[in-house]
Amino acid sequence: MKVLLDTNLLTRLAITSDPQHTIAAQALLKLDQADCELCLVPQVLYEYWSVATRPTEVNGLGMSPAAAGDSIRDLIETYELYRDEGRVFDLWQLLVTTHAVKGKNAHDARIVAAMMCHGLTTLVTFNTPDFARFTGIKVFSPADVLNGLLTT
Repeated sequence: MKVLLDTNLLTRLAITSDPQHTIAAQALLKLDQADCELCLVPQVLYEYWSVATRPTEVNGLGMSPAAAGDSIRDLIETYELYRDEGRVFDLWQLLVTTHAVKGKNAHDARIVAAMMCHGLTTLVTFNTPDFARFTGIKVFSPADVLNGLLTT
């Protein structure tokens, strides 16, 4: 089973002092042990860069651009990257208009558009309610993974 990892999962992995670091790490380990193909799309990495290079005082990771670049290279080496295709924009535009998406949730719609483009149907995120409006995908939290709700 292919499982897309959301940005918030990756950022919590990067901060060992984050209260949700352990659950994120345990969920990824469980998915890996279940032989899931863990994957990323560019939108997740764009968002990761934004958080990684933002100062810690404003809820960022405080990384330098060089360190963020190294981190993203590590993520790409660790997880399968499904690159954007031309259809992502058209699917994104359809999603945001169909679901009347506003503001920052447009980023989530871009993740869903990329999922649709690549035939991905499963997402793991700490923000499951943000994706509830979208049909055709299954959304799980790290706690869901640990509780066995995501089965292969």
